[in-house]
Amino acid sequence: MKTALIDGKKAAQFDKYITGNLLLDHSPLDEVKQEAMVIGIRNESGEIYRLIGADKLRSFMNAVEELTDLGMTDELQDSKTNKDGCDSIFSGEVSVDDDDE
Repeated sequence: MKTALIDGKKAAQFDKYITGNLLLDHSPLDEVKQEAMVIGIRNESGEIYRLIGADKLRSFMNAVEELTDLGMTDELQDSKTNKDGCDSIFSGEVSVDDDDE
């Protein structure tokens, strides 16, 4: 999957968990937008700051599952249309268990 940060938007504090849990290739924003399915990630201010592009449904579904497992919510889960060029938009607090016990 490809990913890009959106210029002028502040990355979320939890961004390292997203990039750490998904196998992402950093690419130009225009390339990411051209992928078959696009996921937007909102920062704490509610702005979409990162796009993730998937060329296959399986990759898209794996990304959705990973983001959901992190505790994020897909705003478009029950929608049949995309929004702001995104098929899914994830937001919310990331819950990470740093304790291995």
